[in-house]
Amino acid sequence: MNPLKIVQTDSPQFKLVRNRLVNRGISYGRSIESSVEKIIEDVRVHGDRALIRYTKKFDRISLTSTTLRVSQKAIKDAYSKVARSEVKDMEYAAGRVRDFHRHQRVSGWQYTAGGVSLGQRVTPLERVGVYVPGGKAVYPSTVLMSAIPARIAGVKQVIICTPTPKGEINPCILVAADIAGVDEIYTVGGAQAVAAMALGTETIPRVDKIVGPGNIYVAMAKKLLFGHVDIDMIAGPSEILIIADDTADPSFVAMDLLSQAEHDEEAVAILMTPSGAFADRVLQDMESGMRKLPRRKVIQQSLKNYGLVIVTKDLKEAVGLSNEIAPEHLSIQVSRPMELLNDIRNAGAIFLGSFTPQTLGDYVAGPNHTLPTGGTARFFSPLMVDDFIKRSSVIRYSKGGLKRDGGVAARFAEIEGLDAHSEAVKIRMRRR
Repeated sequence: MNPLKIVQTDSPQFKLVRNRLVNRGISYGRSIESSVEKIIEDVRVHGDRALIRYTKKFDRISLTSTTLRVSQKAIKDAYSKVARSEVKDMEYAAGRVRDFHRHQRVSGWQYTAGGVSLGQRVTPLERVGVYVPGGKAVYPSTVLMSAIPARIAGVKQVIICTPTPKGEINPCILVAADIAGVDEIYTVGGAQAVAAMALGTETIPRVDKIVGPGNIYVAMAKKLLFGHVDIDMIAGPSEILIIADDTADPSFVAMDLLSQAEHDEEAVAILMTPSGAFADRVLQDMESGMRKLPRRKVIQQSLKNYGLVIVTKDLKEAVGLSNEIAPEHLSIQVSRPMELLNDIRNAGAIFLGSFTPQTLGDYVAGPNHTLPTGGTARFFSPLMVDDFIKRSSVIRYSKGGLKRDGGVAARFAEIEGLDAHSEAVKIRMRRR
């Protein structure tokens, strides 16, 4: 039985459904925050010893300061453990990601007017840390999507931290890291890995920014350490919203919803359509498609928790609701998808047409698959080259420029009661 719930926008209960969707997000228990705070402080004080202790406790493996880091030999040996076809697929995906992100590169600029030279200098971050989840699944795509934009931005050093619950890193992670140009890989995960990258230990260097998804403890550590270190975003469960009319193929839409739900029990899968008959056909195709999938128990629980079909008055209403929900992935499968595009304001990634499944965006299309979740697409963007640079303002005044602007600046300083600020200008203006 398909546990997906169906609601119409003109029904009395829709207001509650709408509020729940718009205000969804990550909720943290106070106990989780307290636990993560203790881990961060432990790593701050004890460094490698804390990492080794937590790795033994959570991953059941014993490490030393010298074995925290994966050797270059282990990385080279990983190629013999991965099928050549899989290596080629990763290389192909890496090429697509590089091609797209190269278009995002920016440079500084400068202009001169009235004796004043002004500009902006663009500088890459020195060192970036990538958190790569391990355990339940393997994510070489996360390695490519995180490290390649950093390299294109000009980051000098990229490191990875990833947990190894069974004592071994999946060789695909090592190969992907090598393809992406990662410098160092460390076998530590969880909140302690985030703390190590943010604060530095005897072995793991302190980074300027941490990117990459993780469980709720990883997300909490990133949240608590933000400001001490930059982060990409606080990532929540993955989500898709599909807008479809009755010209779409219901089997395509059904499988797109199932593919999202198979992530985990917290994944969000929503269909919006003005056709109740089409919604019924999608549900039927989901029923038959689910039976063939090995992760059907996860899918069923995900759909029960966060699956939803919304029958709207028309496509215009669907687009308006989508902008309120601000989904991570938005799939538009209608007869004329380009006609809706200009009205889309809030979405992490937009997939147009029936032959553009989200899976392509996850792996080979080229745009980054690290996207804002939980409605944060209202103000956040996908991970990109811009995330790995910083900008500095550059200002140079001539004597003539100072003469023109100095009086205004000095008077502003006096309005704010900052007499030394004012005098710092006047002393120069008096000098001949």
